[in-house]
Amino acid sequence: MGQFPYDKDMTKIAQELRKNLTPEEKRLWYQYLRVYPARFRRQKPFARYVVDFYCAQAKLAVELDGAPHFTPEGREKDENRTAYLNSLGIRVLRFTDADVQLRFGAVCRMIDAVVKERSAELAGENEE
Repeated sequence: MGQFPYDKDMTKIAQELRKNLTPEEKRLWYQYLRVYPARFRRQKPFARYVVDFYCAQAKLAVELDGAPHFTPEGREKDENRTAYLNSLGIRVLRFTDADVQLRFGAVCRMIDAVVKERSAELAGENEE
């Protein structure tokens, strides 16, 4: 699977973020991702970024966007983060906090579908 860029300083930030999950992150983690068959990690650092949830098997990052993400600066940061992660071969799925609050089942079904799709794609690449 290969090693991703690592910034030791980001590990401390990731640990703090794990201790201070938003209500939406807590819900998605404790009601779905924690027991999902493919392993997810919370607040996973990649170089200078920390993604909310990461599944190595599917090379999938799941990001939950609250109010700060909807400012021009927030959108630009998100675009840069997504471009960087895409350059590493990681797909990024974004949901708003409202998606988790109001459409939790649909969010879970989408994550499940993408994990299965990506896992199959990556398994096929490894067989070639």
